[in-house]
Amino acid sequence: MALISASVLLVVFIKTTKTGLIPDEDTGSVMVSVTVSPGCTLSETKDIMDEVEKRIREIPQIQLYAMVGGYNLMGGGQSSSSGTFIVRLKPWEERKGKENDKDAVIGQIFARTADIKNAQVFAFAPPMIMGYGSSNGIELYVQDRKGGDIETLFGHVNTFIEALNKRPEIQSALTTFDTRFPQYLVEVDAVRCKQTGISPSEVLDVLSCYVGGNYASNINRFSKIYRVMIQAKPEDRVDVESLNNIFVRTSDGEMAPVGQFVTLTKVYGPEILSRFNLFSSITVNASTTPGYSSGDAIRAVQEVARETLPAGYGYELGGISREEASSGTSVVVIFVICILFVYIILCSLYESLFIPLAVMLSIPFGLTGSFLFANIFGVENNVYMQTGLIMLIGLLSKIAILLTEYASERRRAGMSIVRAALSAAAARLRPILMTALTMVIGLLPLVWASGAGANGNISLGVGTVGGMLIGTVALLFVVPVLFIVFQTVEERVMPKRENL
Repeated sequence: MALISASVLLVVFIKTTKTGLIPDEDTGSVMVSVTVSPGCTLSETKDIMDEVEKRIREIPQIQLYAMVGGYNLMGGGQSSSSGTFIVRLKPWEERKGKENDKDAVIGQIFARTADIKNAQVFAFAPPMIMGYGSSNGIELYVQDRKGGDIETLFGHVNTFIEALNKRPEIQSALTTFDTRFPQYLVEVDAVRCKQTGISPSEVLDVLSCYVGGNYASNINRFSKIYRVMIQAKPEDRVDVESLNNIFVRTSDGEMAPVGQFVTLTKVYGPEILSRFNLFSSITVNASTTPGYSSGDAIRAVQEVARETLPAGYGYELGGISREEASSGTSVVVIFVICILFVYIILCSLYESLFIPLAVMLSIPFGLTGSFLFANIFGVENNVYMQTGLIMLIGLLSKIAILLTEYASERRRAGMSIVRAALSAAAARLRPILMTALTMVIGLLPLVWASGAGANGNISLGVGTVGGMLIGTVALLFVVPVLFIVFQTVEERVMPKRENL
């Protein structure tokens, strides 16, 4: 009955425990992305960034910061209508308590800049694993899988973001994508190009080179290597009339102005078009509300996507969120393999198929204790805790082996099954308690960890300590009973083997 209850509680705790890939650590730094109205100049962007600076420099937890104009950290490129703050917080010993951690600072930044209407301000922590996205939040790509126009996709993305911001799991969700950037539509007169003996691609190459710039070669000068870039001076490419001063060579060797072959039309459109898995996509970034796990936020995204995105539109997770969503099945496989290997090793140790079950069926008690402590302390079921669970399975198996091995020896010596089990429980009590207490006391500093990497240490320590405390107490009473049951079954089912 106790085994069934422990197994049921274990399933319930696994379902209700918050999930995540790796814990969200306080690294002592915060990033702030500022996106202003499309088409703003760098000077206008700087004015808005100065306003943001006035709001955040009064936050007491901030030690220093750097301001970078013209760079879109969320979009990953240069943009005159974007800017970035790189914020360094005070040392951890000066920021003790939840009210001074990086989540509290991010909350203050959102609150102090919420009334800035002509800019989007998004504060986030840097990613815990470098190379997995630009932030430690949720990164996803909303896709147009039916080949529609970008305006329709953008409309569905706005509806999707509006619904996301209403969810309690999501602190803030936004996209830096916009379709209102002022642009020129370049149309090449192919007929006139053919009449003069040049191709439209040559005209576009000249425009790309003189207006956008082109890398040509390297030059070695004064023992240093410099890149050679071909580009017209800024004053020579400032307006449409400047195209008459940019020339392309015709088939007869003459130089003709590019303005003869192109027509420019003022339009509005997106600054950058991107694809994900070959589909047109728009990037959306979201931060998780403190108190909720990344697993809660991913489930909220899934639910909102089902409610708001119509047929033909979908999404794909990116960055560290993608790894977390795809790691669920692999964790189950790892634990199954771990338990299977332990059982096979025990079968070879005892030369029995039944006695190892007394060891294996005692493990759920320790795992239940581990998840119970995780729920009490608010710890996520992440990689650190799962590593501790694998270690816990080995330790609990070792404790159970101490009991079953001694009981098996007493049984072979002629004791009854019940007396052998009770004798093992009494004789092995002290070494079992010494093993368990040594492990628990050694892990207590992890439970009370602080500073850099504290959440990972707490996840590892809480899960293992809880499992060892409850698992050890349960094993002292459960393993002898299981030994009696399976030893009786083995003697009735398996033939007695004689040593030759």
